[in-house]
Amino acid sequence: MKTSRRNFLRAAGVSLCLPVLESFGVTKSLVAPKRMIAICQDLGFIPRLFFPQAKGRDYNLSPYLEVIGAHREKFTVFSGLSHPGVDGGHRADKAFLTAAPHPGRASFRNSISLDQVMANEVGHLTRFRSLSISVNEVRSLSYTQAGVEIPSIKSATDLYQKMFLQGDQKAMEAQLARLRRKESILDVVLAQSSSLKRRVSTSDRERIDQYQTAVRSLEQRLSEQSAWETRPKPTVDDPMPEYPSDKKQFFEMVRMMYDMSRLAFQADSTRVITLFLGGQRTPGVIFEDGRSLGGYHNISHHGKDETKLAQLEEIEYVQMQLLEELLRDLQEVEESEGSLLDNTMVLYGSNLGDANIHNNINLPTILAGGGYRHGQHLAFNEHNNTPLCNLYLSMLHNMGIEASRFGSSSGTLTGLV
Repeated sequence: MKTSRRNFLRAAGVSLCLPVLESFGVTKSLVAPKRMIAICQDLGFIPRLFFPQAKGRDYNLSPYLEVIGAHREKFTVFSGLSHPGVDGGHRADKAFLTAAPHPGRASFRNSISLDQVMANEVGHLTRFRSLSISVNEVRSLSYTQAGVEIPSIKSATDLYQKMFLQGDQKAMEAQLARLRRKESILDVVLAQSSSLKRRVSTSDRERIDQYQTAVRSLEQRLSEQSAWETRPKPTVDDPMPEYPSDKKQFFEMVRMMYDMSRLAFQADSTRVITLFLGGQRTPGVIFEDGRSLGGYHNISHHGKDETKLAQLEEIEYVQMQLLEELLRDLQEVEESEGSLLDNTMVLYGSNLGDANIHNNINLPTILAGGGYRHGQHLAFNEHNNTPLCNLYLSMLHNMGIEASRFGSSSGTLTGLV
C-alpha cells in the first residue's frame, strides 16, 4: 500500500514529542543543538539551470533556485568548488564527504567523512552517533577514520523501527548480550595485536597502532550503544509507515527519507545525518500525476538530445521541489533559538559537475540553514576551483569543532559568515 505524505506525517510525527512551552519556565535554559544533514544527489544538475549568472547578494535566481526561492535568505549557492584530485566520474561519490583523491583507481583508500568527524565530537550525546541513509543505493556516504564504509539504512520503515519501536525485555536482554560478546571479542583482538606488535618492524607497529585505534573506537561505540539500549525510545501511537518497494517510486522515497530526517532531529535521536540519493540505480521515476519516465541514469547522459534534456529538467525540477519541502518543514519547527532550520546545516550537492560528460569539477552546491548570513551566490573560479573542503572546514567550525583542516582544505571558505 502506498503511504501518502500526509498519512506518513500523521503516523510518524504527531505524537512524537511536545514542544518546549514557555509556561514551564525552562525555554531560556535550553540551547538548541547544532545539527547537520549532508545530501548527495549522484547525477548532478544541468549546470545552466542550476547556477546563477551573477554573483553576490544581488544575483537573480536560476530556474532551479527559483523552486526554493521562498528560502532565499536561508541558503547560499556556490559555484567554482570541487575536490582537488577527485576524479573518476560516478566513482567520485565515494569521496563526496571525504575528498580522498582518485577514487577510481584500484589503489584507492578512503578517509574519514565530514559527518564522522562531527559524530566523533557530538555522537555520544544522542542514541545514534549518526545516521547514514540512502534511496535506491546500496552504498553510503559515511566512512570511518580508517576509511571503512558505514552501511546505510535503505528503508524509511527500517529507520522508523530503529528510532521509535522499543523491543520487549527479552529482546533488549538479547541485544545487550550480543553487544557484550562483541566487546569480549574486541578485547581478545586488542590483546593479540599488542603481543604481535612486540615482534614486528617499526612500520608494521605503526600499522598495528592505527588498527588498535580503530578497534578502541569501535569498543567505545559498543559501550555507548549498550548504555542507550536500556533507555526508552520516543513513542508514537500511529502505525509504522510502509516504504515503497518499487524503485520507480523514487520521489516518494526521497520525501519519506526527508521526513524521517526531520523527525530524527526533532526527537534528538541524532544530530548528524547523511543521505545518498542514488539516481544511478533508479530504473525510472513516477510523478505524482502517474506519469513515468524510464532510465534516470541514461537520461542524465543526454548528449544534448532535446527530448532527454526536457525529461532530465523535469526530474531535476522535482528534486528541487522535494528540497524545498524539506527546508519548509525544518523552518516550521520552532525551537528555543529560532527554527530547526536555523540550527541545522543542510548541505545539498553532487559528486558530478555535469553528468553528461562525467566531470567532477564546479560541483553544484547549496548550504541552507545553520545560522549563517545567507542570501548570496558565492562564486569562485570555475576553472581553477576552490577546495570544497574549505566549506566543510567552515561547517566543522559552525558545529563547534575547532579543526585546523579537513581533507584538501586550504582554510575556511571566504565569504561565508
